[in-house]
Amino acid sequence: MRLRNIPRANEVIANSPLVVQDPKAQKGHWQEVFAAEQPLHIEIGMGKGQFLIAMARKHPEINYLGIERYTSVLLRAVERLDGEELPQNLRFLCMDATELTEVFAPAEAAKIYLNFSDPWPKDRHARRRLPSRQFLARYEQILAEGGDVEFKTDNRGLFEFALEEIEPAGWELVLSTFDLHADPVLNEGNIMTEYEAKFSAMGNPICKLVMKPGKK
Repeated sequence: MRLRNIPRANEVIANSPLVVQDPKAQKGHWQEVFAAEQPLHIEIGMGKGQFLIAMARKHPEINYLGIERYTSVLLRAVERLDGEELPQNLRFLCMDATELTEVFAPAEAAKIYLNFSDPWPKDRHARRRLPSRQFLARYEQILAEGGDVEFKTDNRGLFEFALEEIEPAGWELVLSTFDLHADPVLNEGNIMTEYEAKFSAMGNPICKLVMKPGKK
């Protein structure tokens, strides 16, 4: 689906105190962006920000960074917080996820969220999928010891692909379900994204897994 260009998006994002303008300059120093030094959780492909904003409000003891590639989408997240006091534990980045290791130092992130990622359905694009072994290698470089990745999707094919990538990537599956909202363990404290609310209302089961790098 082609994203609609919003002319004001670049200017709004460039002037928003919520958006870190030079993320590569913060490598190894992300705690300085926030009011307090706390565990850092990252959402890759944050969309319009519903999930991450809710998480930041619910867990003030955690620092949250949302990554979104498209300015027209990130604009919506910034606008959600217009007129509100600036959250001290929440910041956004406009960047491509392939640059993760250029932006974050080893062991700088405690957790990564992947929510309703682009499925990139063509086989030749498999390495672009966020739960691919190519991306798992990037996540492993920036995750702290004990850190993990949580992945949610309504796309059964993408979910099965993610499950198949875990072992070849040297990772471990911690938990998984093909019906999140019926799973009392994984659904406990679940915060829904915009897509999750939409797809589950249509009767689509939501898949979720938690995975972590394997022991060396």
